[in-house]
Amino acid sequence: MSAIERDINGLSAGQRRAARQDWSAPLIAEMEAWMRQACARLSRHAEVAKAMDCLLKRWGAFTRFLIDGRICLSSNAAERALRDIALGRRAWLFAGSDRGGERAAVIYSLIITARLNHIDLQAWLADVLGSFRWLPVYELDKLMPWNWTSPAKAVQAA
Repeated sequence: MSAIERDINGLSAGQRRAARQDWSAPLIAEMEAWMRQACARLSRHAEVAKAMDCLLKRWGAFTRFLIDGRICLSSNAAERALRDIALGRRAWLFAGSDRGGERAAVIYSLIITARLNHIDLQAWLADVLGSFRWLPVYELDKLMPWNWTSPAKAVQAA
């Protein structure tokens, strides 16, 4: 599987989906058949049978990558995105309170999401922080990184 994913890395979502259908889907189907057969022969109380049963119960979620080429099987991008946070954790050890820590986590998540959406972080933060006061609650989703358009681009489009 990892060799297949390595080969299709960098392709468009549609191309990854097609490649996964051709190469990964047959392997996954074989694995499912083998697991169902093995589970039938194992004791219900065996740890490996419990693990297999757990996966089989969530088979739809496990195989979603076969039908959605946007899903990445590697966590490398997420781990790279969190590296800055991990490197600074000593400085951020004391967020003031649990609530402060939760708020910091939300802010870090939004910043990483903006980076992954190739957004100018400084422009986005300036616009978002300036818009909170005027924007109704039901329109806050417009400020999320994947929905946000920079004011400069909005003026150019008009």
